[in-house]
This record gives sequence, structure tokens and C-alpha cells, in this order.
Amino acid sequence: MLEQREPRMGGGGQQTESSEPVKGDGVGPDGGRGGSAVYTWEEVQRHCHRSDQWLVIDRKVYNITQWAKRHPGGIRVISHFAGEDATEAFVAFHPDPNFVRKFLKPLLIGELAPTEPSQDHGKNAALVQDFQALRDRVEKEGLLRARPLFFSLYLGHILLLEALALGLLWVWGTSWSITLLCSLMLATSQAQAGWLQHDYGHLSVCKKSSWNHVLHKFVIGHLKGASANWWNHRHFQHHAKPSVFSKDPDVNSLHVFVLGDKQPVEYGIKKLKYMPYHHQHQYFFLIGPPLLIPVYFTIQIFQTMFSHRNWVDLAWSISYYLRFCCCYYPFFGFFGSVALICFVRFLESHWFVWVTQMNHLPMDIDHERHQDWLTMQLSATCNIEQSTFNDWFSGHLNFQIEHHLFPTMPRHNYHLVAPLVRALCEKHGLSYQVKTLQKAIIDVVRSLKKSGDLWLDAYLHK
Repeated sequence: MLEQREPRMGGGGQQTESSEPVKGDGVGPDGGRGGSAVYTWEEVQRHCHRSDQWLVIDRKVYNITQWAKRHPGGIRVISHFAGEDATEAFVAFHPDPNFVRKFLKPLLIGELAPTEPSQDHGKNAALVQDFQALRDRVEKEGLLRARPLFFSLYLGHILLLEALALGLLWVWGTSWSITLLCSLMLATSQAQAGWLQHDYGHLSVCKKSSWNHVLHKFVIGHLKGASANWWNHRHFQHHAKPSVFSKDPDVNSLHVFVLGDKQPVEYGIKKLKYMPYHHQHQYFFLIGPPLLIPVYFTIQIFQTMFSHRNWVDLAWSISYYLRFCCCYYPFFGFFGSVALICFVRFLESHWFVWVTQMNHLPMDIDHERHQDWLTMQLSATCNIEQSTFNDWFSGHLNFQIEHHLFPTMPRHNYHLVAPLVRALCEKHGLSYQVKTLQKAIIDVVRSLKKSGDLWLDAYLHK
């Protein structure tokens, strides 16, 4: 859905008197104490503020207060785990955790006391261990390795669509019917390029992260006119804490919608009425799919690039608009080219919104519940039935559960790991939802109506 940008966080995060370790030594350059101190979970959980942030990875305690501002994935995503165990997220997001660990050494301040469990907030240790065993099996069977030919052909079909759209105009001219067909082909190309940049952004294509980053900037910047840094900082938050209010930007709707079962009641009790929420399942069709990409995302992308001085991303983005103008100005002129790109964005936005929302919007949307990785991702995601069309149409995000559990996994391997994930869910009594494409789309509207009705009831009677 929509996101409201928050100010960047920073601060000094000094250790408080109430969190003195059982034993320790000198303070390191980033607030570390040499790693010999021991802490309880209660002590770690006190350090969950913007100016004072600790987290735990593999029972090691790190002070990330100063370093969070330099985190390559963005300050917000790592700050969402302040005061918590971040082990599962750390492993999920980094293709080479051992390489990343060298950056953690200066931040080490100690470890959990031997009497403390490895999991915080009463998480199911057996479930966590079983999921780790599944991940070990996935790595052993090579399911995290990509097939370069798959992604090369995928890129090729995107470029082919772009060439065919331009070729139509060269051969048959700019009649209304040809222009409409050209727009549909360009919208298809844009949607598919969106799925491809998603692959590179998750570091799931190339062995070297640096190659993924370069190709990500090319696809999202030159082929789509957007910003890689904007996407990274936004999207990784969604994966880290899916459908968690104040942490997942995809459920920050700027008071335009109320989502889930709790937010509508909270708004109703407080008599908040920024919009007629009991009609949100109707006005969603007017301001959701039509406007998200051509208006909201476009404004936010350029605002982010200028405010954060992302000049490299801006250059890539400008190259897209220059290329588009060079290709279509001879046929439509300046204003006609602007109208064409707006119409293409309008079509693409519908495609994007329905695909991304059908996996999430009807699922649990709540405040932070401190769940383990498997439970958290399953409560926020569902799958769509597999078919050749569904795979292509959604960029394999019909396997949303598998994608969220293993965000660096190449998409062509989702169907291979799905039976293993389903078996693990059955073992632990967790819901593994699979829907038809039609039902998933209908459920988006139903969930909006349900939330609107909950708001109205609370607004009138509570």
C-alpha cells in the first residue's frame, strides 16, 4: 500500500547503569566491550530505542547504535530488530553471512548468559531449529544457486517487448489501435522488468553481490526509471517485518485505508475519520491501482533521490526518460510522449497492485508480536496456485511464502522447496495457504470491506 517516510535515525546509545553486564572490559570504538560480557534477554531488550540499539545474532550481543546509520540495507531495517534476536533475519538476508560477520566484530559487546535461551520472547525452539535444518538442506541441495540462462532469457523477453512496441509504430504508424497495443506491450515490459529488478535487488541472480547491485541499478534505473536505493530501503523493511504496523512501509497507508482487524477498531474507538473507511473497498479502485505507481511512487522516488543525494540513481533514472523521449518523440511529440508514459504507468500500476496485495492484504496485519521467522512470514503471506501463466504474471511471487522465507533464493527454485515448507508447516500445525488467482484478487476487496465494517462499528458503537 502506501508509505510515509520517517526521519532518519541516529544517536549515541550509551550503556545505562541498569544494563551493566555481569562482567566486561574496555569499551570498543563502536560502543563494544570486547565481547567478554554476558547479558540476559531482559537487559538486551532495554536497548530498543532510536538512540540506543542492541541486537543478538547467534547468541552474540552487538551494539549497533552508531553503525546502524552505515548499514548497507538502510538504517530502518536493522533498527527494527533493536532489542531482539536477529539471527534468522541475518541469515535470510545475507547470501554470504561469514563475509558480513567481519563487520560485526567491532560491534561485539558480549553474549547471552549461559542460562538464557537462544530465542527471545518465548519463541518455539523446536520450530526454529527445524526451520534452520530446512535451510541447511536448501543450501546443501544448491537451491540458492541461480541458473544464469533463466535470467538472461527473462531479460531478453523484456527487451524484445520494448523493441516490438517501437517496431509497431515504425511499421504501422500511430493510429489509436496501434498506440493502444504499443501501450499494452510497454506496460507488460515494465511489469516484467519490475519482477526482474526484484530478483537482482534480493541478490538472487549473480554469485557476487556487486554484480547484483550493478545489474539492479541498470534494470530498475535504465529500464524503469526508478531508484535502487529507494527500493532497497523500502522493500527490505517489508521482508524483515511483513505486515507489522510502523515497521512495514507497505501497510502504512497514510490514513487513506484502515487495514487488518485491529487498526480499524483502534481508529473507530478514537473517532478518527480521515476517509469514509466503510467505503474503502469502493474508492480503492479509484485511488489504489490507478495512482500508486504513476503518482505516489513517482513522487516519492524523486523526492528520495534528491533528499538523500542519490545522484547515481538519479543518473540511471534520467537515462530511462531520455531513452523514452528519443524513441517516442518522433511519433508523438513532447506532450504525446508524456501522455504515453503516464498511460503505461497507469496500466502497470494495476498489474503491480493486484499482484503484490493479493498475497498480503487479506492476511494478518498487526502490531509487533515478536514471532519467529517462519511463523511471522506465514501469518503475513499466502501462495497462489502454480501455473505457467501465474508464474509469469506474478514474477513467481505466487510462491510468496517461499520467497519470504528464503528472500535470496532464485525464483525458479521456489516450486522445489515448496513441498518441504508445506511439510514443515504440517509438522508444527502452521497454516500454509494456497489460493486460486481469482479468489486471491476477490479476497483483497473482501478484506478491505471487512476492515471498513469493523471501523464503522467501532466508530458508531464503541
